[in-house]
Amino acid sequence: MSETVSGTSAPRFEAIARAALEAETAPETIGAWVSESQREGEPDIYEVVFEPKMSGYRGWKWVVSIVQSGDSDPSVIEVQLLPGEGALVAPEWVPWSVRLAEWQAQQAALAEAAAAEAAADAEDAGGADGADRAEGPEASDEVDDEDLEDDDDLDDDEDDEDEDDDLDDDEDDVDEYGRVHSGDVDGVDIDDFDDSIPVDVDEVHGEDTDAEAESSDESAGASADAES
Repeated sequence: MSETVSGTSAPRFEAIARAALEAETAPETIGAWVSESQREGEPDIYEVVFEPKMSGYRGWKWVVSIVQSGDSDPSVIEVQLLPGEGALVAPEWVPWSVRLAEWQAQQAALAEAAAAEAAADAEDAGGADGADRAEGPEASDEVDDEDLEDDDDLDDDEDDEDEDDDLDDDEDDVDEYGRVHSGDVDGVDIDDFDDSIPVDVDEVHGEDTDAEAESSDESAGASADAES
């Protein structure tokens, strides 16, 4: 540790140190005297500290190193602006070759990670496709069986509907008097007749038979008269 120079009521080397600073920098950049101390391990060297008055250098200090041996006059050997505790300093300088190597290593690591992720995705996709292919035929057979069953059910429903329609048509062909309408007779639609009037089928056929008999008798009589 440095020891503060003591034994005098006034700084011992302030004048010579300030003069040395003013030879290196503008006087307005030099602040008040702070301390004087002997350098550790070098008792003939003293360090005189002043405050800086430049903006942006808070925590920094002016340091003037002075050597005095025996009865010789003091002599300035060094003037520095050094950072103190809590001073804002630039980061440690790193050569460009080192920074380039670090950047290249980082890019290589990123590329390797991206390749590994892509390979993992491809493997997952391949496994999923293989599973689909393995399950494909069985799943397809199941789907085909279900489709066939659905088609059979649909055909059965259609057949039932056709039978119901045929039954309805047969019922429509029989009227309330038990007569079956099988179509037109001599160009006359039977359905056009008034079904509200009951018709005796035997009576109709009997009248036709009597009329045919009378006509036959008349024809026979006329033939006999002609022969006589």
